[in-house]
Formats: sequence, C-alpha cells, structure tokens
Amino acid sequence: MSQATPTDTAEATGQVLEFELGPETYCVDIDYVTEIVDVGELTGLPNAPDYVKGVMDLRGRTTAIVDPKTIFDVNGADADAQRIIVFDPEIIADRKAAGWLVDEVHQVVKLDPDTIEEAPESGREAVRGVINHEDDDEEGFVIWVDPQAVHK
Repeated sequence: MSQATPTDTAEATGQVLEFELGPETYCVDIDYVTEIVDVGELTGLPNAPDYVKGVMDLRGRTTAIVDPKTIFDVNGADADAQRIIVFDPEIIADRKAAGWLVDEVHQVVKLDPDTIEEAPESGREAVRGVINHEDDDEEGFVIWVDPQAVHK
C-alpha cells in the first residue's frame, strides 16, 4: 500500500487545521489528523529525545506525545499545552501513533492557493509553506508544516 504524499493530501481536501504554538500559528493538512484530545497524564520515557514528552493511552493504543515547540524551536512559548493533535498512524514512521502538544486549536480552513507562499530556504523540510492572511479577514502568517516529514 502506498502512502499519500503531502501534495496528494493537500489536493484531496484543500483543508488545514490551524493551531497555536507559543506566539505563532501553524497548520497541518486535516487529512493527517484523526482526533483532538485534551492533555492527560503522560508517562515519561527514559532516554527519549527531548521532543518526546511521554506516552499516553488513547483509545487502547499507546501514543507517543511530541512537543513540536522543541522540534520547530519556538521561542517565547510560555503557555502550557492544552490540546493534543493525534495523527493517523499511517503517516508516522513505523506506523506508530503520535500526537503533538499544542497550546490551542483554532479551526479548519480551506486553503486558497493565492495565499500560499513558498517556505523560505531554511533547511527545514517539514515546513511546506507560509500562508499569508494579510488580505483575509484574519491577519498574519500561518506556518504550514508536514508531520510526515517530522516523523520520518
């Protein structure tokens, strides 16, 4: 069975889930998301990488909980994570369940190709692009990330 590429997914629905990490707004393709849950009690894992905050039982499945603030080097992130975005295990390496700790989940929005700008050359393959909301009712930029690239 072949995995969907991010381009295939974006073309499938054209929708992303927007969420907050510290002072910035990020988004992921909605097709990658299976559910959004409240932060529960995490069990720490000895010798795990800094970005893995622990595991928790979600619907009978052990799910690794990752802090994307550490992965994306988000500064000024004083708020405690309130929600977990749980990703489809099909997109995660080794088919393991994973979730991201986020400060707040905003909304699902339809992508407008005219607002998507190429990601700056920063060496981060996980950044798919930047969505410019300056002309929309909303203001600012949304960083579009690819969880598939993060969980290789």
